[in-house]
Amino acid sequence: MTRTGKPQENGVPVHMQKTIAREASFRGIGLHTGNETAVTFKPAPADAGISFVRTDLPGHPPIRCTVDNIAMEDILLQTAIGRPPNQILTVEHVLAALAGLGIDNMVIEVSSNEPPVGDGSAKPFVETIVAAGVSVLDQPRRYVTLSEPIWLFENGLELAIIPSNRLEVTFKIDYDHPAVGIRSASFLISEDVFRRKIAPARTFCFLKDVEEARAKGMIRGGSLENAIVIGEDSVLNEGDLRFEDEIIRHKILDLLGDFALLGRPILGHIIAVRSGHAFNAKFLHQLSRFIREREANACPATPLMIEQIRNCLPHRYPFLLVDRILEMDMVNLRAVGLKNVTVNEEFFQGHWPGRPVMPGVLLIECMAQVGGVLILSLPGNRGKHAYLGSIEQVKFRRPVVPGDQLMVETQIRKLRSKTGLVDCTARVDGQIAAEAQIIFVVAD
Repeated sequence: MTRTGKPQENGVPVHMQKTIAREASFRGIGLHTGNETAVTFKPAPADAGISFVRTDLPGHPPIRCTVDNIAMEDILLQTAIGRPPNQILTVEHVLAALAGLGIDNMVIEVSSNEPPVGDGSAKPFVETIVAAGVSVLDQPRRYVTLSEPIWLFENGLELAIIPSNRLEVTFKIDYDHPAVGIRSASFLISEDVFRRKIAPARTFCFLKDVEEARAKGMIRGGSLENAIVIGEDSVLNEGDLRFEDEIIRHKILDLLGDFALLGRPILGHIIAVRSGHAFNAKFLHQLSRFIREREANACPATPLMIEQIRNCLPHRYPFLLVDRILEMDMVNLRAVGLKNVTVNEEFFQGHWPGRPVMPGVLLIECMAQVGGVLILSLPGNRGKHAYLGSIEQVKFRRPVVPGDQLMVETQIRKLRSKTGLVDCTARVDGQIAAEAQIIFVVAD
């Protein structure tokens, strides 16, 4: 398997998008339909996302894996996407495998209305993809990050995300049954942890619920070969569970699969109490609305002129060193600013007469001001001030002189409620003039 790039030092991991290296297939029966079915995983380009394709329907219509495509009315012991007749049931195990492997883009062809269940876990899909290989694409992953907690509590069910620069899942269950065992677990999710500790966990059901579920048309393909069946006081499957807490690990697997429907990887500490597919989907709709509102309420995507910059920053002449913000991308937490360096700048009178060069500290200040506009454009930060917390990895690569046009690129790499780490690069004619990592502290 091809490895992703190294994490950015002191910040959010910076990984490139990935897809499967070559086509690969897996066959079996559907857990709920009992239909013979097959999935074929196919490569997709960067930013294409993940789509299912029903090859048994005329025209092979695709269904994108998005929150808006969750079939809320058809969530029963599984997560479905699309609308009949173009609908796919039980997508969560496949999507969990992709999320665990860091796959961002893929076309998943399905020969029926449900992927095969395999052994009831995500392990068969992981093994199929790993055997085919993974390709690293030329675009970075676009993480969803939070600067404040989001939660949903309802009728004893709970879901919350706490801001973090890594993905962690804590799950608590409350099945009053002697065979369930451990009732809480927490995992810091990485590809290795997912493959070894989450992917092999099998789906489960209680024997007392089987008849009712089958009467509703569900688990027609279920058996002791592809599910843990819990009887009155013990597990009915032969042999031991794969993990002492296999039940709760599968709940985490399901949650990761459902969260893949955000369409972007998320960083944060997810805390779930008694949550299932329907509650996961309800929370995802709330989270998706929050993300859309955050992006809509951010500073305009159109360029910011000097008066708009003055509304964000307290700086004034002669210390306002940004003329215009050319790009403000609140989806990818990125901004590009412009500074025209003229011979009339006051600092050139003393730095240096006869051979004017822009001082390095002012290059840093220019980058900091563009980064400050970006930080202060985030929801909750407007009207506040961004102070410098630290400046690291500063490099000056070429002098900046009168007549140069500084293009300053800034990218948030790590974000917490009151601090933000921003990568800054200043260029002249495409060449790097200076770069730095700046930590901002936001205060009233």
